[in-house]
Amino acid sequence: MQEEKKSPKELGTAPIGKLLTKYAIPAVIAMTCSSLYNMIDRIFIGHIPEVGTLSLGGLAVTFPIVNLSAAFGAMVGVGASTMISIKLGQKDYPTAQRVLGNLVSLNIIIGILIGTLGIIFIDPLLLFFGASENTICYAHDYMFIILMGNVITHLYLGLNSAIRSTGHPHVAMIATVSGVVINACFDPLFIFVFNLGIEGAAYATILSQIISLIFVVCVLSNKKELIHLHSGIYGLRKNIVKHIITIGMSPFCMQLCACLVVILINKGLTKHGGDTAIAAYGIVNGITFIFIMVVLGICQGMQPIAGFNYGAQKPERVNAVLKKAIILATIVMTCSFLLCEFFPQYPVSLFTDDAELTAICVRGMRIIVAMTPVVGFQIVVGNFFQSIGMAKQSIFQSVARQLVFLVPFLLIFPEIWGTDGVWLSITAADGIAAITSAVMLVWFYRKQKGSYKKVSEVHARSIKHRIAYFFSNRVTP
Repeated sequence: MQEEKKSPKELGTAPIGKLLTKYAIPAVIAMTCSSLYNMIDRIFIGHIPEVGTLSLGGLAVTFPIVNLSAAFGAMVGVGASTMISIKLGQKDYPTAQRVLGNLVSLNIIIGILIGTLGIIFIDPLLLFFGASENTICYAHDYMFIILMGNVITHLYLGLNSAIRSTGHPHVAMIATVSGVVINACFDPLFIFVFNLGIEGAAYATILSQIISLIFVVCVLSNKKELIHLHSGIYGLRKNIVKHIITIGMSPFCMQLCACLVVILINKGLTKHGGDTAIAAYGIVNGITFIFIMVVLGICQGMQPIAGFNYGAQKPERVNAVLKKAIILATIVMTCSFLLCEFFPQYPVSLFTDDAELTAICVRGMRIIVAMTPVVGFQIVVGNFFQSIGMAKQSIFQSVARQLVFLVPFLLIFPEIWGTDGVWLSITAADGIAAITSAVMLVWFYRKQKGSYKKVSEVHARSIKHRIAYFFSNRVTP
């Protein structure tokens, strides 16, 4: 009865190119729009009369706390959605159902816990992450409201990932795009009309996510769907929680490392460039992050296809979707390189008209994007390992780029080249991380080739044994 309900069977049968397009386009639109949440906030905050630059600096130092919170949310959301895809490929529908319930329970528990701890220690955290006496008041006002709605953010992002894994990428896209549009409408209303300043941007973000969450819950409550919300699935199961955390540990480590990296970036920029340099990093990061989110959207489109077919033991389809995702990601990041290297002044002008801030942004952006053509490849490979449940490989790749490569550079380069050293650190780490990803992918394919050869040999021996047995036991008339 349950198998008669809607099931994403096309993941294992439809042409890979058509399938990736169907799943990736909505995911790309959703991820791009998702990146616009903070970008829209920056655009409006940057034009607040008299305090725009300081407000941008205050917003920039909140990134580590946001990343820290997002690390726990990504661990649950990505881990659960990947597990759902694999279980659907294995036709283990009851377990996929329970994974969805555990996703909800874990997001509520962790969302409330992180939000509460963040509020208690908000000022010490902001000072530790690079806030100055000039920017901490703006950072506090924004971050307090965001932390108050932390559980909403966790639930919304987690359930949106689950919708995509159950075969409804367009629904996930609609939820995200709607949230961004609502946020864009609320921002000027709360910031300028209600005169709430940077606090208004935070209220706009949380309210838009509440509306999107209500929509997502309504969709996932549809009993006609194979995987849906209902009573009896929310009790935490030790085995399920363990697998969710194991698979989700890669994005968790990546976000956690990003938190440490932003601390070092902020401290390096504070020492060598001051609050204006930190504001510049916030702008540059926002612009380049849009292209990265497009690549992450491609990865999200790849994830259910790779996970389903890996669970269904269809390696040729897994390899095909990986290849196509790498090609698309490389094209996107090459476009990022061309825009930000040759025409950086145009995107920067959206955020500020301050001449000094613009000059720092333009120089920093040109240095940072030098290695972006290979960044897409590195991101896709890391997400591929995560999609097929190879948590250790994905974790290593995430941690290596941030801790093994980037952190040492951030400790050394700024002391030699000042503010330029901060930008150069990011570029150098991206290049080495891409090489590491290539080595790991070659290792994976060699291992897979060896496994296929062994299986073929065993299969061949089995056939020979059956033939020999047939003729040895044949009755001669």
